[in-house]
Amino acid sequence: MRLQVFLSKAGVCSRRAAVGFIRSGKVSVNSKKIIEPSFKVDPEKDKVFLNGKRISPREKIYIMLNKPKGVTTTKKDRFAKKTVMDLLPRRFKHLNPVGRLDKDTTGLILLTNDGDMINRFTHPKFNIDKTYEVKLDKELVSSDKRMMEKGVIIDGSFTAECRIKMRSKNEVEMTLHEGRKRQIRRMFSSVGYKVRGLKRTREGLLNLAALPEGRWRLLTRDEIKSHLGLDNPERECKLLN
Repeated sequence: MRLQVFLSKAGVCSRRAAVGFIRSGKVSVNSKKIIEPSFKVDPEKDKVFLNGKRISPREKIYIMLNKPKGVTTTKKDRFAKKTVMDLLPRRFKHLNPVGRLDKDTTGLILLTNDGDMINRFTHPKFNIDKTYEVKLDKELVSSDKRMMEKGVIIDGSFTAECRIKMRSKNEVEMTLHEGRKRQIRRMFSSVGYKVRGLKRTREGLLNLAALPEGRWRLLTRDEIKSHLGLDNPERECKLLN
């Protein structure tokens, strides 16, 4: 890892500021002053100091939260009665939500301090599937189901193909990888249905399972390594009451 990247990921400063610190001679690696920002360091072996103070890599944390209805997916909003950050202990206030669920949607939301993971789960090019339980105001007929799976027009362009499974007369399971604003509600509205309830149950290979509404847990080591494709997971699962 480049030295400037190490300092940034450790939460010390931005990459741009790190360049300034390094070139001004304020950074040393293993007791040797380094003035080249691209100098390679091993976070697990090398000792990095800024102004004589040891800098340790910031621990990466990955949390799954079952968001209740009425809670806003944001870090700060002076108009929101409650945000997802209010559901976490103070020691996790530095985390960021991965994407968003609108206030009336419940279910799985991830929070982390890992910028690479946030990019992977939110950038369209990665096509991460998200699955929702959808309650409708009436039974979904087969012709409308097929139309939605092929794509309907929202904001002048077709939505990507999706998958819909019937669960009961007016309940379906819907899987899609797009993330347009209020997309599912607007898709059903375009063919004459109202969404009465919406819950995200799965994102990628991560499953909400039996996590109670309003509760959270740290991702397991296997979830971090296998499902997120990340190396060196640093946290074990702790399901808290």
